[in-house]
Amino acid sequence: MNIGDAARASGISAKMIRHYEAIGLIAAGRGANHYRLYSQADVAELRFIRHARDLGFPLQDVKRLLDLWRNRARASAEVKRLALDHVAALEAKAKSLSAMAESLRHLAAHCHGDGRPDCPILEELGGAFSSQVASLGGSENATKQKGKEGCHG
Repeated sequence: MNIGDAARASGISAKMIRHYEAIGLIAAGRGANHYRLYSQADVAELRFIRHARDLGFPLQDVKRLLDLWRNRARASAEVKRLALDHVAALEAKAKSLSAMAESLRHLAAHCHGDGRPDCPILEELGGAFSSQVASLGGSENATKQKGKEGCHG
């Protein structure tokens, strides 16, 4: 089948299929006309990649998982390790996202949300900017003033 058919069958765009081929994740056969040709096994691999990406696995882990999936003599211990490492990374990311949401929730609770220009959300964002610039050697007072002008100006 051609790349369009493989894309429809796998749920991966033709552009991403080409990308996966370019980075060595998959290898398509070529016909006499030099067009890519995909077998049902290729489509199964593309579906595998799509499922792994849907679970958030980074491409380097997808490549390793795909290599393990292709190897019928594999030991499942490495697969389990990759999965559990990914779970830990997802949990850390979820914790970080939760902390960000809580911080924004707190800031939003202290914002009047009316016609006044004072806004603790913008002040906090400006303060974070000021702190970063100050840590790079900028003048804190000048930076705070610039931050306030940027937020309200």
